[in-house]
Parts: sequence; structure tokens; C-alpha cells
Amino acid sequence: MLFNSLVFVVFFMVVYAAYLLLRKHYKLQNRLLLIASYVFYGYWDWRFLSLIAISTVIDYFVGWALHSCEKRWFRKILLAFSVLANLGMLGFFKYFNFFADSFAGMLGMFGMEAGYVTMNIVLPVGISFYTFQTMSYTIDIYRRKAKPTRSFLDFALFVSFFPQLVAGPIERAVNLLPQVSAPRKIKKAQLNAGLFLILWGYFKKVVIADNMALIADQIFNGYTQYQGLDILIGVLAFTVQILCDFSAYSDIARGLAKVMGFDLMVNFKLPYFALNPSDFWLRWHVSLSSWLRDYLYFPLGGSKGGTVATQRNLALTMLLGGLWHGAAWNFVIWGAFHGLILALYRIFDRNPEHKDPWSGKYSYARILSKMLLMFILTLIGWVIFRASSVHQIWYMLTNVFHGWTWSLETLDIGHRLIFFSLPLILIQIYQYKKKDLLALVKLPALIKYALYTFFILWIFIFGVRDAAEFIYFQF
Repeated sequence: MLFNSLVFVVFFMVVYAAYLLLRKHYKLQNRLLLIASYVFYGYWDWRFLSLIAISTVIDYFVGWALHSCEKRWFRKILLAFSVLANLGMLGFFKYFNFFADSFAGMLGMFGMEAGYVTMNIVLPVGISFYTFQTMSYTIDIYRRKAKPTRSFLDFALFVSFFPQLVAGPIERAVNLLPQVSAPRKIKKAQLNAGLFLILWGYFKKVVIADNMALIADQIFNGYTQYQGLDILIGVLAFTVQILCDFSAYSDIARGLAKVMGFDLMVNFKLPYFALNPSDFWLRWHVSLSSWLRDYLYFPLGGSKGGTVATQRNLALTMLLGGLWHGAAWNFVIWGAFHGLILALYRIFDRNPEHKDPWSGKYSYARILSKMLLMFILTLIGWVIFRASSVHQIWYMLTNVFHGWTWSLETLDIGHRLIFFSLPLILIQIYQYKKKDLLALVKLPALIKYALYTFFILWIFIFGVRDAAEFIYFQF
């Protein structure tokens, strides 16, 4: 069920009306949300509900066993069982075809044929997100940083909460479970912020991201027909598309949660204003980057083992972060690329300014040049991420410097790029200046509602009518 579909709008209106009617009975609200979450997910394919149910059952009982057990060796066995069960399901559905096809291709290089029938495994929507979410629960209990919940149904809702089930943010039990397990009161500030996030999210998705997709798909799918400026416009279009598409889902998810009295974590913090790779990952897909940091990078040793060990840990973390996105070599290369620039910046940029760049200690030229360099590196990364082959990566990165000629087609796609990106650029500059992602909510009423009217009009006038899937559904 897509957020940007009429089916979902009707679904949420019905669920929300019932939710408000049960406002004095939070446990009944939880049961309603649990049923709604399973209906929401089962709308794609009811058979995959069994995967969520299996993860829920395993981690609920493993969580209690970890909490009550004092024997270290047995606690390790319990944790290993949880992790292997979750990663086993994730690995089978997400990576079987990738490794099978890669193995067959390797044999083909030596003139041999694979003696098996490749299975066409369908990837369950959102499996990477809820798998990481439920794994963090058992890991935190193992580390004695969290306690298990007594209510199985509350835990089931934590795992399947429909606003963020399919594409995040990846919530931690210490944040979301206490909100599930206690009465909720919808405050005016939450309602105002939630309505803004929903509207801004829909605007970014159907007006900006889906229109940028038309340009990006045109260039990337027919890349051999383009050079120079056309390629650059296509790359910039995808750069805008993926930010607006993914952050739109997170904003809508946070907005839906807020109008029900929940607070989900912020997943995007203006990533294209980053000054270096570390700063970028503090801003982009924060729930995943912080998950990888806490449950992979730190357990590997983090930065405690010296320069070589630190670079190794960064490389492994980013490689696995790339592979998390999908079973394809371009994601592996993308992860390796980000691992490389993280390592290089750690060596050569020993005094990062991202904590307080405009404090007056550094010149504006220095800050803006570092921001531009990081943006260019991000563009290179998105070429790798979006490309379907190594040949395409090489072609686009090398041919962007050739054939800078104008055509009517170039003018058309360039105009559309600027036209649909300009509202995003202006609003994000204002948010960055105010250091507040909800700065528009705090505008004077007349200006705020004029802006909201602008969003609504553009959604109806320029919004792409076909309900396009969010990019991160495939991950």
C-alpha cells in the first residue's frame, strides 16, 4: 500500500477515525494499530506476513530469555540464534539470486555451466528495515541497555508499526517501545508538525521526486545516447530525486506518527549541506548509519585500534552498508567508494568544521568550497548507486566531460530540473539557516498558510498522477 495512493489515504482516514474514538483506551488503540499494520503490509502480499510474525515471535522470546539468563555462554547462544535467524531470512530472500547468478557467471567465464536451476526469489518489501529494527531489540537486551517488554502484542506493534514499516526510519526499542506501552496524548505542537511533515512529504514525492525521476530515467536508461551537460543534468536530477523520494517517505511516516501521538527519529538532516563524508552520514539515512555505527563499526573496534584497524573497520562497515541496499555489484562499489572517501578524509582532513562551521573560525570561502567538494563526491556516489553496470558507471563518469553542446532537449530537461528543484533549494536553505527542520511551522500564520496553499496547488497541478513506488521499497 503506497502512501501516495488513494487506497492508503482512505485506509489511514478510517484507521485514524477509529484511533481517535479509542483515545481513552490506549491498549485498544495498540490492537487497532497492530491489525492495521498487518493489513497495510499484507496488501502487497499476505504470504510475507509470516516473515514478520516469525521475527516477532523469535525476538520476543529470545529477549526474555536474554534478560533472565545470567550465564554468559548461553546468552551468546541466544543472541546468535536471533541474529542468524533474522539474517538468514534476510539473506535468503535478498541475496540468493545475486550469489547464484554471480556463481553461474563465474563458471561461464571458464566455459562451464551451473548445474542448478536459479530460483526467482521475490524480495519482500521492507525486509531490510524491520529485520534491523527487531535485531536491535535483542542486541540491546544482550548488552543490558534495554529491558524486554511484557506485552507480546506491544512488541508485535513495535516491529510492524505501519508508518515506518516499509522504508524506515529504523527505530530502536528504547525510543518507540515506551511510546507503544504507555497512553499517548496528541499535543497541538505534534499535530501542527505532523500535518506539515505529511504535506511537505507528499510535495517532495509527487511534485519533485516523481518529476525528477522522468529526467533521471531518461538519461540513465539511455545513457549511451548522451554526453556532457545532458549527463550532468541526469545525475543532478537523480540526486534531487533520491533525496526527495526517500526523505518524503520518512517525513510522511513521522507526520503520520505525530498525529497519532508518536515521535519517530529524524532520518534526514539536510545531507547536501555536508562538509565531509562523516558529516554526510550524520545527515543521510540517519537511522541506518547510526545502526551500522552502533551494531557493526563499534563492535569491530571503531577507531580504538590504530589507523590501520580504523580504516579496516570503516571499509567493512561501508561495504556491508552498501550491500544492505541490494544484491548488486553497484551497491558494493558504492559502499566501497564511501568507505574510501571516509578513510581519505580521516587521513587528510584532521580538523573537520561540521560541528559549528559558521562560528567565525573559518572563512565562508573555505566552508562553501568544502561543501561543494563533498557535493561533487556525493554526485559521483549517486552515479555508482543508480547505474546498472560497471560499464555504465565508467561511461557516465568519463563522458560527462565531453560534448558540452546545447540542444532543445537539453534546454527542456534543464528547465524542468531547475523549475522543480527550486522550491526544495529555497526551503532547505531556510531550514539550514534556522537550524530547524520544522522552521516553516513557526512562520507567521499568514505566510505559513500561504506556503501550505502553494504546496497543495502544486501537488494538484504538477504532481505526477500515477502512484510511483518509493525508491527504497526495493531495499
